[in-house]
Amino acid sequence: MRELSLHILDIVENSLDAGAALVQINIEEDHQGDWLRIRIADNGRGMPEEMLKQVLDPFFTTRKTRRVGLGFPLLEQATKRCEGEFRVDSEPGQGTEVLATFRLNHIDLAPMGDIAGTLKGLMMSHPEVDFVYTHAVGGNTFELDTRDIKQELEGVPINHPEVIKHIGEMIDDSIRELSNQNP
Repeated sequence: MRELSLHILDIVENSLDAGAALVQINIEEDHQGDWLRIRIADNGRGMPEEMLKQVLDPFFTTRKTRRVGLGFPLLEQATKRCEGEFRVDSEPGQGTEVLATFRLNHIDLAPMGDIAGTLKGLMMSHPEVDFVYTHAVGGNTFELDTRDIKQELEGVPINHPEVIKHIGEMIDDSIRELSNQNP
């Protein structure tokens, strides 16, 4: 995949397939330490140990629509290409956590891509799921929690086009501001 946001989308889709009602997406950039960390955690069904051992096998999938499962293996390869690490922790009934780290200034690091578009698409197609998106750069942090947004909307659906448009603009503006504060 050419963008990290597409890796995030693929992993979150796994969370949704596992029945998650809450998905946390954390992105941390440390320019001084030269690392980028992406953490995706959910409260879905989780995986038994036998399944967890197979998630990096591209020919293993629980989906019935295709015979390969490339999300985890492709993200793991991306981390290794960038001198990073990849880990999946899961426990049945407790959910799953995916942690991917990258050397931030590595020549092979894919761009973040359209993270606002990814989040908007997830919220549009899964309004019943709560998403918490946190992006930290240096000492500055932006957090979006759909539980708070839904409360403020007082019954207006979160996937209403005007709401989604506003959320996308807010995410883009906040990421741009974080980047400007931490060159």
